[in-house]
This record gives sequence, C-alpha cells and structure tokens, in this order.
Amino acid sequence: MNPPRGMRDFLPADKARRERVLAVIRERYRAHGFDEIETPVMEDYDRLHAGLGGDNEKLSFSILKRGMDAEGIRAAADDPASLADLGLRYDLTVPLARFYATHRAQLPSVFRAIQIAPVWRAERPQKGRYRQFMQCDIDIIGDGSARAEAELMTASLDVLDALGLEGGTIRVNDRRALDAMLDAFGFAPEERPGVLITIDKLDKVGASGVVAELREREASPAAVDALAAYLERPATTPSFDDAGIRAALPDGIPDEVIAHLVSLGETVAAARGADAPLVFDPFLVRGMGYYTGTIFELAHPSVDYSLGGGGRYDGMIGRFLGQQVPAVGFSIGFERIVDLLPDDAADGERSVVLVHDKDVPLDRLLALKSRLVADGARVRVEQRVKNMKALLERSAADGYTAFAPVGSDTTVDTLELKPLS
Repeated sequence: MNPPRGMRDFLPADKARRERVLAVIRERYRAHGFDEIETPVMEDYDRLHAGLGGDNEKLSFSILKRGMDAEGIRAAADDPASLADLGLRYDLTVPLARFYATHRAQLPSVFRAIQIAPVWRAERPQKGRYRQFMQCDIDIIGDGSARAEAELMTASLDVLDALGLEGGTIRVNDRRALDAMLDAFGFAPEERPGVLITIDKLDKVGASGVVAELREREASPAAVDALAAYLERPATTPSFDDAGIRAALPDGIPDEVIAHLVSLGETVAAARGADAPLVFDPFLVRGMGYYTGTIFELAHPSVDYSLGGGGRYDGMIGRFLGQQVPAVGFSIGFERIVDLLPDDAADGERSVVLVHDKDVPLDRLLALKSRLVADGARVRVEQRVKNMKALLERSAADGYTAFAPVGSDTTVDTLELKPLS
C-alpha cells in the first residue's frame, strides 16, 4: 500500500522536522519585508501552456474537463489538449504572475511576495526527484534595479545562516551578457537556444564535451572554435568587481550590464557587512526561457549541487497585464535543504511523555497534562507497558525529549522528568 510513484508520506517526526524548517524560512523572509500569499493549486490549462514554463510545461499534470465521458475522450484522441481545461501548477512563478495581474490595484507599487506551497511535475521518479515537492519562493515585482536582486540574495543567505548552513555563496550571471557573448563568438540568433542548452552542461561534461556536442549539432564552426579557445583559457575565479567581471568576458559586453552586476555586488556586500559572497560565472545559464537579465544559483560547500536559484523575468507579467512590469524571483530548494540538516528532532522544544500507571484517575492525569501544556510543554500521555524500552524509543523518535512516571499520588511538584536520550 504505497503512495503514488514520486510522492511521499511523512511520519510525524519527518513532518515536524519539515515544519520547523519552513517556520525558519517564513520567519526570515518576513523579517526582510516579504508578505505571504496563496494561490490555487490549479490554473487554466492555456495559461500553464503559454510558453512561459519552458520544459516544465511538458511535465504538467492536466485535469480532465468535468463531465467528459468515454465517447468524448475517444472523439478527442487526435487533440489530447482539448481534454483538459485546468492543470496542476508546476511552479509558483506562473501563478504569481497571474495573481499580480488579477490584484495589482490592491498591491503596493513594489510588491514583495512569499509563496510556500507544493507543486507537481510528471517527472521520472528517482532519488531526489519527486512528482510532488515543496517550493519556497520570494519575488519582488515592480523594481527593476539591482536593489531588488540584492534583497532576494541577502534574504536567502540569511535563511541558510539561520538554518546553520553558513558559508553559502551565490553564482551570478546575466542573460544579456550571455547573449552578447554568443554574439561575440559568432553564433547566429536562431542557433543560440540550442547552444545555451549545451553550455548548460559544462559542469557535467567539461569544456571538451561541450565543444564536441556543439560540433555534433553542426553549430557555426568558426563560432565553436572561438568558444573552444575561450574555454581553454587558464581557469581563474573572477573577482566580483568591474575589473574581474570584464576579465571573465570577451570584448563587446554592454557596459550597462557590467555596471548592473557591479552594483549588485556592492549592494550585497553592504547588506552582509563583508565581502559579497557572490561568484561571477559567465557560463551560468539556468534553463528557463523567461529570464531576461540577472540569473543566480545558491551554492554551499557541503554539496556539489545548487540549493536554489532564480533570476529576473521582466517579460512574464506583461503577457497577462498588457504592459511590462519588472519582476525577479528566488526559489529555495526546500527538499534539498531538509536533507542536509541534522536530525535535531527536539530543536530546543520542551516535550514530555507522561507514562502513567493503570490505576491513575483520569481526571488527575489530564489535570497534570493540562498544567504542563499551560507551562509551554508538548505532552503525550502513555499507559505503562511491559516493554518500556520500545515505548520510550518510539517517543524519542517522535521528537520527545523527556518522560515522567505518573502514579496515583503524583503531583506537579513531585513529577520527576527523565531525559529520553
């Protein structure tokens, strides 16, 4: 009796652990001035397939039109899209764009949103990849400056610090710099989307693998040669300042793009009170086609994969609203972060199991429990059994830190708490 493939049940201790992490994320994001909203789990099918979600659109779960019978389904066999009018959200960005277009008149000119909710994708289930998972997003709508991106970055780094994952860094690039770089190498506009898909594999297949795949794709030979020569330069970590960013890029990158990145680094450094934990990566791509400017990924030295990321998507809301509105977002990789954290079940919470004898009067037992609850404790009541070891081990696994024997004459003053570990 297992849940559907790619979906999970959570036992009490796991659920409590996840909720503690979510509480930290919410508290830190709210401290940075973001306000939480909620959107439906479903959106219109046409909106979810409007070309805004990239490859995720192919992974969306569609919802059969209400009232469809077998005959109607057979009649629509040549046009499967006509079977559905709704779908489960595959991310939180498309719903946010629709939300803002709906409620713009009731929102501030610069709107800082928190969304924490499950999303669904028809993934091929495997370790670390699920069909239902939690996303934790913050977005700023209405601010096109580097300040908005800096706010997202400092808030997300603050979350890592609060969870005990200090030392996080953020890899940064700009899609405008990428486009200019591909132009400088000589790639034609029509081949750039495929070229970016290949460049995005640089961390996995290395420079030689990227060049080989581009030649297999029959990309412009002279452009591939120029990129290959660029990739063969001595490897360095560019400083996040004007000189460092320019040194990491070929000639011809617009000055305003470099100035925007430099301003971002200075703002994050001022907010963090130290050197900005930013790393310029000229080959950071991020696959979503709706990104229009700065893009970024959150990294931590304990793992070789990202713990979140995002970017600027100034064109998306205009698709719904009919006028352009700047927007930028950051998504924390909640499932990955939960897996990184230690199994600290108690987390400082006072939690007690009252193990009572069979003859303890019920009114006395519940009065004792109520007194402890009123004092701020979490309390579970269990009747004494022969196998006390199993009972106490299960209580500890459920996050309880102490137990207390309760006899017929036990009072709050005589209650003796004993640690479970």
